[in-house]
Amino acid sequence: MPFHLVLLILFAALLHAGWNALLRGGADRLWSMTVMCVAVAIASAAVAVSAAPPARASWVYAVLSALLHVGYNLFLVKSYQAGDLGKTYPIARGSSPILVTIGAALFAGEQVGAAALLGVVLVSGGIVSLAFKGRKLAAPSLPYALGTGCFIAAYSVVDGIGVRLSGAPIAYTAWMCVLWGFLMPAVYAGRRGAASLFAIRPGFFTAFAGGLVSLLAYGIVIYAMSGAPMGAVSALRETSVLFAALIGYFFLGEALTVPKLLACAAIAAGTILIG
Repeated sequence: MPFHLVLLILFAALLHAGWNALLRGGADRLWSMTVMCVAVAIASAAVAVSAAPPARASWVYAVLSALLHVGYNLFLVKSYQAGDLGKTYPIARGSSPILVTIGAALFAGEQVGAAALLGVVLVSGGIVSLAFKGRKLAAPSLPYALGTGCFIAAYSVVDGIGVRLSGAPIAYTAWMCVLWGFLMPAVYAGRRGAASLFAIRPGFFTAFAGGLVSLLAYGIVIYAMSGAPMGAVSALRETSVLFAALIGYFFLGEALTVPKLLACAAIAAGTILIG
């Protein structure tokens, strides 16, 4: 994988860790997630109308991805309602690179070299191990976290195929995000009513900014998938869990135990192999 793509994806991973921390810290996570999607829709619409549309063959993938993103949003919110960030986030993110690699092989005909495949396994294993405390996992959040990982893998493969057919990665990303950004508020309105969504309350501007950060992070990932193997890109993106652990240590006073250090070393080794 080209070195500039490795750096871009690692930057996207850092952004991703940041907006997930914002979401987990919110009092009403469904509302926060939906406000993020509104921000995504507004910013994406501004880009979409100024760019040439993607190729017609990619539109079905954009629509399918938007639907899968809504499912991902709902499962992610349930994960954070049922468990801690330190338990659910590594499981959701760590399970997806292996699933993406399998999906890309089945549906896109991708073949991953032995070194890169070992890197994907190391990154996934290291990430999932961060969810353990001793030998225990937080059982209530486990189904939602694994479901989130499946949605991540599904939309990653769909977008990987779609962006390659589009001939225009930026336009494809923008239109997919417009669709996703309008679908999620519709789901919220159906569950709670539209009035509560647009009421300005504490955390509104933080959530709105988080949506813009998430859009930038995923836009970088889709761009990278237009020219690099999907499984490798997915594994590098999920190093966001490593960034979360380091941020917790340096800025939040969280401990770095020996098992956590070993997991971080496995993630770093996997990243080097992929790159």
